[in-house]
Amino acid sequence: MLVAFSVTPIGAGESVGDAVAEAVRVVRASGLPNRTDAMFTTIEGEWDEVMAVVRQAVDAVAKVSPRVSLSLKADVRPGVTGALTAKVEHIERVLGQ
Repeated sequence: MLVAFSVTPIGAGESVGDAVAEAVRVVRASGLPNRTDAMFTTIEGEWDEVMAVVRQAVDAVAKVSPRVSLSLKADVRPGVTGALTAKVEHIERVLGQ
């Protein structure tokens, strides 16, 4: 499955970058395929392992913020791997035609 999520600290001040970086650090340390852009971090793996990483990322932000907002979108396709890159590669091929 693919999970795109965003973790936002609330009530921790105006700058959230350091707290968000801690969430991304958790994702990268997980060893799961992942990609971070300006709005979301996307990770790929099995349900339990992906959701565990999302929870750890939320917990990391909660250490520095009294409240945390989580936005999550999932593409649940059992048995499919490599979707993190395959979807983008397909679009790039189409655009290149």
